[in-house]
Amino acid sequence: MNEIKLGTLIRNLRIQQNRTIQQISERCNLSKSMISKIETNKVFPSVATLIKLADALGTKVSALLEKNDHYGSIHISSSTSENQTVLTERGYNIFPFASEYHNKKMQPFLFVVRKGEVKEHHLAHTGEEFIYILDGLMKFQVGDVEYYMNKGDALYFNALERHQVIPVSDTAKYINIFV
Repeated sequence: MNEIKLGTLIRNLRIQQNRTIQQISERCNLSKSMISKIETNKVFPSVATLIKLADALGTKVSALLEKNDHYGSIHISSSTSENQTVLTERGYNIFPFASEYHNKKMQPFLFVVRKGEVKEHHLAHTGEEFIYILDGLMKFQVGDVEYYMNKGDALYFNALERHQVIPVSDTAKYINIFV
């Protein structure tokens, strides 16, 4: 995952489209400074930010994360997914499964979150989400409803509803699939 220069790809797409950082900033409701940090690979964006950037650039999150064209099966060992997570600007670690699978319809992620490290934030973006807790205790707020979720619990929701993630246990892991 570290060898992916996501910011460079985002910058190249923006330049190919003859668009300025200001234009992308306004479209995504992000600061020009944040976009610059992402484009220079100083910050790895959160999934919500990736969704906004992909939408602004007229592409999919999966296309931003794909390493090369691949249509077959993808196998990822647990050691790979757990040892190659990337820290986002929101304070949680992510690993995008099957980043090399070309033109996928969903984007599954492993999230590893630690109590006190995740910055409080509410998200709303296009698409749907499915969450499955692998370990730990989490609080998810979707709209006005709070869900306390343990290992084995799942949640499916429309991502247009404002939502946020709060780790309750010291560390928690979950699968989040964005469609």
